[in-house]
Amino acid sequence: MSWIEDIKNYKPFNDQEASDKEAILYSMDNFNNLLTRENPLAHITSSGYIVNKDKTKVLMIYHNIYKSWSWTGGHADGDDDLLYVAIKEAKEETGVKNIKALDNKIFSLDVLPVPAHIKRGKNIASHLHLSVAYLLEADENDELIIKEDENSGVKWIPIDEVSKYSTEADMVKLYEKFNDRIKKYYL
Repeated sequence: MSWIEDIKNYKPFNDQEASDKEAILYSMDNFNNLLTRENPLAHITSSGYIVNKDKTKVLMIYHNIYKSWSWTGGHADGDDDLLYVAIKEAKEETGVKNIKALDNKIFSLDVLPVPAHIKRGKNIASHLHLSVAYLLEADENDELIIKEDENSGVKWIPIDEVSKYSTEADMVKLYEKFNDRIKKYYL
């Protein structure tokens, strides 16, 4: 199934996801370059919420741009295998080698605002990330390696303490939604 069909077939977890799915579908109908950063208004990103086997901890990075503990992920950059992108980004950003999807289906669809910032010396305008997220599992005994050009920390955080580590209010809401979904469907 294609990424387009995966998004169209996604069953929203709550009202927020239902409205975000509508916005993503609207963008898909009106732009043909969402898989690349050529679209300065919105583009597809693929992320992983990485839990340990017991689902008691989340693997997070300290994101250099946002100055906060964050999940892993990145731009599709033309790749239409969004699960592959999520796993690739998770491995690159954490150094963990043993990462797998708990489910090949989309875990969450969200429209995430990105404030203007400077990346690698270049001004990046405010835009939207049309976020396709997957629930991933990693071996918490694997070595953690910092990816210095993107983060300055990698660590396992108790799942119920994520809100103490993230300084981004919108992202805390997102992580709490993820945790609720894990409790409801994966425990």
